[in-house]
Amino acid sequence: MTYIFDNSLQGLLTAVFEWFERKPGKAVLKSARIFQPEAFVESFTVITDAEKADRVWAGLEKKIKKDWLRKFYCSYLSEIPEAYNHLFQFSIYVFQNSAGAESNYGNEHVIALSKYAKSVEREKHRMEAFIRFQKTGDGIFYTGIDPDFNVLPLISNHFKNRYADQQWVIYDLKRKYGLHYNLTEVEEITISFSHGVNKQNPAPVLMDEGETLYATLWKDYFKSANIVARKNTKLHVQHVPRRYWKYLTEKAVL
Repeated sequence: MTYIFDNSLQGLLTAVFEWFERKPGKAVLKSARIFQPEAFVESFTVITDAEKADRVWAGLEKKIKKDWLRKFYCSYLSEIPEAYNHLFQFSIYVFQNSAGAESNYGNEHVIALSKYAKSVEREKHRMEAFIRFQKTGDGIFYTGIDPDFNVLPLISNHFKNRYADQQWVIYDLKRKYGLHYNLTEVEEITISFSHGVNKQNPAPVLMDEGETLYATLWKDYFKSANIVARKNTKLHVQHVPRRYWKYLTEKAVL
């Protein structure tokens, strides 16, 4: 039996509810985006139901510790197709066993969620460390990112607390949505970019007049502080992988 869901967290949790309601035996959860019908394999399309999803989440809160609730959520945010089925199977597993089942690392689903969550948490920390804002002409600080995983929900509080006195937008170019902090709260937004616009780095005409100067000063400082004789590119890349260099103003001088 293949369960098909709409890729949402509520849809996944609803699938768990439906499995216990129907007890179809062994089942596999797949996203509707990648599902391909198979001969001789029965399928069931899960209709997302917020009430059913809330009941499953409430049940998980009672069955597993808070750190595992976060691992569960992070694994979902990984957006890895295989992760959805592991989350589905993990949920069934913990509900069918006594408290503490999530500590059994002999279970393949426990191991999988630990691995996915670790990768997502690593991406979260790197985004928090490497994101650089550019000030636009209307006073909003903007940055466009394309992280491997959907980490915007995880980095929201960090930037809200760190930049509480300024408006900012962090836009996920890959997933086409972003976060806007308006000095009061963080809200989810979408932006319609004009054709041909550089979404990563806005055109100079849109930037604050001092932005170019600040960038130049920072590059000059970084260049003067850099000790060429002590340069260790291999170690540097270990701490700052090349795929994050595009976010760093100082990398334009390397």
